[in-house]
Amino acid sequence: MRFFLVILAVLFSFCACNTDEIGKVDVSNINVDFKVKRFDVDFYTSETDNLQDLKRKYPYFFPIGVTDSISLSKINNKDEQELFLETQKVYKSFDSVKKELASLFKHVKYYNPNFTAPNVVNMLTNIDYDSRVIYADSLLIISLDVFLGKKHPFYSDYPKYIKENNTKDHIAVAVAEAIINKQVKNSKDRSFVGKMIHEGKKMYLLDSYLPTVSDKEKIGYELDKYNWIISNEEQIWSYFIEKKILFSTDTNLNKRFLEPAPFSKFYMEHDNLSPGRVGVWVGWQIVRSYMQHNDVSLQELLKINELDLYKKSKYKPRK
Repeated sequence: MRFFLVILAVLFSFCACNTDEIGKVDVSNINVDFKVKRFDVDFYTSETDNLQDLKRKYPYFFPIGVTDSISLSKINNKDEQELFLETQKVYKSFDSVKKELASLFKHVKYYNPNFTAPNVVNMLTNIDYDSRVIYADSLLIISLDVFLGKKHPFYSDYPKYIKENNTKDHIAVAVAEAIINKQVKNSKDRSFVGKMIHEGKKMYLLDSYLPTVSDKEKIGYELDKYNWIISNEEQIWSYFIEKKILFSTDTNLNKRFLEPAPFSKFYMEHDNLSPGRVGVWVGWQIVRSYMQHNDVSLQELLKINELDLYKKSKYKPRK
């Protein structure tokens, strides 16, 4: 358990949206009001005299059992201070990221009028990748030390497919994914194609919420892996058809084609050239095809059964 890891579980439901307009939309008249708090700065520059003020400002980071001596020990720890100083080199100002988050929140609210932009709290978690973003309705916690840049020496032991997304540019994507994971309900469909399309729906929401962000950034691939999947979409689809796995309920397919990994497992000679999560990519393209051929709103997309969507998608992989 990380020192400041706070799991905030809040039920949140998004209301239906009346618009069918998907893609770039005008959000200039949409207002979002949120604050950014720099807990990372406030904490690592604190001293004994102002520690009580800090605890009153951020009570959720100081549960019972976290004594002042524990906090002060962490503040004065040499490694902790080094991590803070390195993070300050990248995030002395958070203004550019705040602007990106404001645009994201406006787009989310455009499609979900009841959405309220969460207040943002920046912190350090000793590079806890799994807790890089925590979203709980009114609060959004961002671990800045996970986004120092893919070439930062702190990530030297990370696999390439992970540190590719340890960048400032990826913060908005990670935040959008956290919001989307609250919005999209779990699917009951156990088939491989159903799971692909379920993930594809999430990716399509990224299209809608981050219309100016590149596909490469949204899927999070290295450039060579991204180029590979662009060139091999038809071959991937042919493989799924030939191996008769579209309607399989074999859970091993999740690790092979849906979960984050350095590459996908076709069990072929050049697997290492592929990116992980190729099933997510294909599901994304199926959903895009469906939305091109069907006049439905974003909220209606989330409700449609995955297999019905597949049948109506008219999906044809790019050659």
